[in-house]
Amino acid sequence: MVSADQGGGVMRADVLAEGVPGLDEALAAVDGFDSALVAGLLRPPAATAAGVTGLARAVAGSPLAGRVAEAADRTVAGAAGEDHVVALAAARTALLGSVHDALLDRIAEATGRATAENGAPQGSGPPVENLHAAARSWLVDLARTGWRGIDHEAVAGVAPVVQAMLAEPHLRRAATLLDGFAVELAASCPGATLERVPARRWADLWSRALLLTLPGAAEVPEAGVVTGRLLPLGVDLQEHAGAVQAQVHAVLEPDGGAAPRVVRASVSAPKPDSVVGAGLWQLLRPHMSLLAAAGEGRAMELTDMPVTVEGDLLWDDARARPGGNAEAFVTARVVLPTAVDAAAAPLGRHPARIAVPVFLEGYGAAKGDGVLTFTVGGHPLAVDVDRVPVASPLTAEAVAASGACIGLLRWDAGSYRLQPLAVEATVRKKPVTLHAGGWAGGTADKVGAKGEKAATDAVTVLRERAGRLLRK
Repeated sequence: MVSADQGGGVMRADVLAEGVPGLDEALAAVDGFDSALVAGLLRPPAATAAGVTGLARAVAGSPLAGRVAEAADRTVAGAAGEDHVVALAAARTALLGSVHDALLDRIAEATGRATAENGAPQGSGPPVENLHAAARSWLVDLARTGWRGIDHEAVAGVAPVVQAMLAEPHLRRAATLLDGFAVELAASCPGATLERVPARRWADLWSRALLLTLPGAAEVPEAGVVTGRLLPLGVDLQEHAGAVQAQVHAVLEPDGGAAPRVVRASVSAPKPDSVVGAGLWQLLRPHMSLLAAAGEGRAMELTDMPVTVEGDLLWDDARARPGGNAEAFVTARVVLPTAVDAAAAPLGRHPARIAVPVFLEGYGAAKGDGVLTFTVGGHPLAVDVDRVPVASPLTAEAVAASGACIGLLRWDAGSYRLQPLAVEATVRKKPVTLHAGGWAGGTADKVGAKGEKAATDAVTVLRERAGRLLRK
């Protein structure tokens, strides 16, 4: 176990095990309001009206207090206007933002790393008030109807709005969220027949989408540029039915001697159903040279690479060139402890978005009730092996047999959890290092090579079929 005065990773797991004052009360207020959204805000029955007034009480000591109290009173009376619904969405978002901040404060105390100061959002384009108003009107109508009341007609009402927003580059962020939300709702219609409503998820999507329609809310924080050496730590691969995304977590050593920074770089691509497993990397590699570097254990030299205040590199291959060897575990042991964590943008403050790179070693591993747990300094830390991608040499068995781990510290279902990105383990009496992004740059591994070939064959067939259709 790394001692607290050496820095790096989760040194004080005892801090993570301590309760956070007010956390349960804040989440209970959010859950109460989410229950009201299930039934609808038009004329909420007494059973769910308490969730609306409970939300107002939860922010009574904040600058939102007056507006939210009025909004709650009008909603319970069945007379809420659009501004009142927006105020309730803002209160819910603020509560989850406070939870996010409290949880990150605990992580910062446990790792001993500092967090960068956040900057104010800057304009990213001219406002298009009619489109914002149309999207906001649809979202408010959804809240009044409630998730149990949705049908295909109500959900389809946003389609022309999304189409128009997609034509405006600076509105595509909100448009994409609205489109995905509408598709998910449509797949669940009619709401009255649902056995289970994903209340937290839909309320998250609804409140975020609603606030993004407000002036200035969708504007991206101003991006600067960075020059220096990028040292990859690991790759988080996320797969959905029609898309795949890889997010490389890394430490940047800026030129000029400034403190190292924790940064990320992401790449995504549409995905056909027939491309799975190791073949996913084929869809992503052409768009980001960093994936090959991460898979091969190399650094990248960056020159004037754009970066947001949240630490997201706006990747441009023309501004990067391959560097020397950079073993991830050396970076985790030597450089990560001195790095500054990125700040979150105001609307990015949500517990589900917490993903802090950490390093652990010297822990004990045990499995009980189907859950793998690392014992760190005498305290348990759940390990989320379900997040380990199939498209990698890293396995749940290797994680359980490991002695050192680079991972992302997340918060889920009321507790901190570790998502492994790489481990040092003993396999067949031999020490090995296994990475979730180990196949990102290609592989000679038998299983990985087989998956690559299957994906190549699938893509070839799809291209031939597409070509025949285009010739008709």
